[in-house]
Amino acid sequence: MHYQSETIATVLKRLNVNYFLPAIQREYVWSPDQIIQLFDSLMRNYPIGSFLFWELHPENHYRWDVYRFIQNYKQDETHNEAARTDGVQQLTLVLDGQQRLTSLLIGLKGTYTIKKKYLRWDNPDAWVKQSLYLDLLKDPKTSEDDSEEGLRFDFRFMDKAPAPDGKSYWFNVGHILDFDSNDRFYEFRDQEEERLPDTITKYQIKLFQQNLDRLYRAIWKDDFIAYYAEQDQNYDRVLTIFVRANQGGTKLSKSDLLLSMVTAKWDKVNARDEIYEFVDHLNTELLHKNNFDKDFIMKTCLVLSDLPVQYKVENFNNQNLMLIYSKWKRIKAAIERAVNLINSFGIDRDTLTSANTLIPIIYYLYQHPDVTLLGSTPFEVSNATRIHRWLLLALLNNAFSGQSDTALTNTRRAVAERIQEQDFPDEAINAELRRSGRKASIDDDTIATILALTYGKPLTFLALSLLYNDTRWGNINYHQDHIFPQALFTTKHMNSVDLSPERQKRYIELMNRVGNLELLLPSENLEKSNQNFEQWLATRDYGFMKRHLIPDNNNLLSFDHFVEFIASREEVIRKHLIHVLSVV
Repeated sequence: MHYQSETIATVLKRLNVNYFLPAIQREYVWSPDQIIQLFDSLMRNYPIGSFLFWELHPENHYRWDVYRFIQNYKQDETHNEAARTDGVQQLTLVLDGQQRLTSLLIGLKGTYTIKKKYLRWDNPDAWVKQSLYLDLLKDPKTSEDDSEEGLRFDFRFMDKAPAPDGKSYWFNVGHILDFDSNDRFYEFRDQEEERLPDTITKYQIKLFQQNLDRLYRAIWKDDFIAYYAEQDQNYDRVLTIFVRANQGGTKLSKSDLLLSMVTAKWDKVNARDEIYEFVDHLNTELLHKNNFDKDFIMKTCLVLSDLPVQYKVENFNNQNLMLIYSKWKRIKAAIERAVNLINSFGIDRDTLTSANTLIPIIYYLYQHPDVTLLGSTPFEVSNATRIHRWLLLALLNNAFSGQSDTALTNTRRAVAERIQEQDFPDEAINAELRRSGRKASIDDDTIATILALTYGKPLTFLALSLLYNDTRWGNINYHQDHIFPQALFTTKHMNSVDLSPERQKRYIELMNRVGNLELLLPSENLEKSNQNFEQWLATRDYGFMKRHLIPDNNNLLSFDHFVEFIASREEVIRKHLIHVLSVV
């Protein structure tokens, strides 16, 4: 096998001009830290692995869909665009090396947009577009982590570079591409040296020169891209090569493997575009925002096609792939009906803690294609309630966490054996889960888990919704509200009512527990605000206390009796859950 080698600058010019990606490639998955580590390796003159290209003959240029490399990436949202290859000379597809080449393209010619922590995804201020910079005054010999795995050079993604201050000089890494000759490079280096502050030392000037020289040599001089160009035009052979080549690095996930093979075999549908567009549709175009991915879709395809759930290569034969293809429209319809249903419960991106928990519901809807459970007939209402409660308990019990293939296989059998029955077979599903040491039912341990949940957690909303008879939480964004307002638990206020330090500590421990929480309409929550609960409650209708499981004892509504209130309300909640869901 004969390998060729090129400089990074040379190969970079060919990306999206001669070099493209085959449809079987996964999407870009590298983080900014991985990009930085790649550039640190270049500066340290470490090899960055070999690459595998596939040179297509002219007669095959239009036989397969190809995609462009991503240059400007937005975290978890950017997909590769389909490419037009009309007029492309020497069309070459990258079989191994997409993550590294994309990272080089982003670092040298593009941007990486990240989301700030704690801000919502739909908040425009949550997103920051950043470029890659290198501190040319950083001494690589003084790195705190000088191991082979650590970083020696200070690369960072930033929206803009700070001005030179004598301690650092942040250079936009992409500017190195401006110097396609030694003369231009050294002219620039000399000019930049003159702009350094007067306080700069001779040693810092030396660092500046050495770091810039290393970067220039890594991009323009050293042949870092060592590649083998496959000439064979047989697609099945190339698919096999692709799968084997992608066993290293960021490993080809099982869903990537399945998607690759589906893409290769579904000649009437562009499977890659079809699946990614469907994921985007589920996540952005339904009642609520969701957070599903291709792994969930591919796993659901296996379950709904009654195929082995485990990701094994032998399960991905042509017969099985075409079976999935024949059921694809019906599979999509069942998934969307299920997502619409749970969104109507108020369960979405922020509260669905395990997507696999949804699959038994999807399988039930797949077997009953005319059922939506969004109407008001007795059958629809009772089964929506049944599914809602089963789903909440499955999520609260982590019934499908970890390795859930066996649980999915067994629960699928429970549904399949009862196809003639119209009702959702929650009892049969729970029986199968118990056999494998899992549960989606209520017992003393589950109740204890529910009562220990605290304010603001995804599972807390799910637990609170079990306290009410409603199932349609999706039309209004209900708020988690403190029955006794948080403002009462400040040290200043608790001192003012003469609570002892020990009692204050106990109050703080109980403040955020489910026993002090309720679900209110936004308008109710705003109206209540930090009012004294006892006073605000007097403005509510007679049924308010019963609806929110407030103990029918006015003496407990005083802040002085907060601990007793929590104990009493937790007992009311316990009895409600036992009555509604039954202890198993």
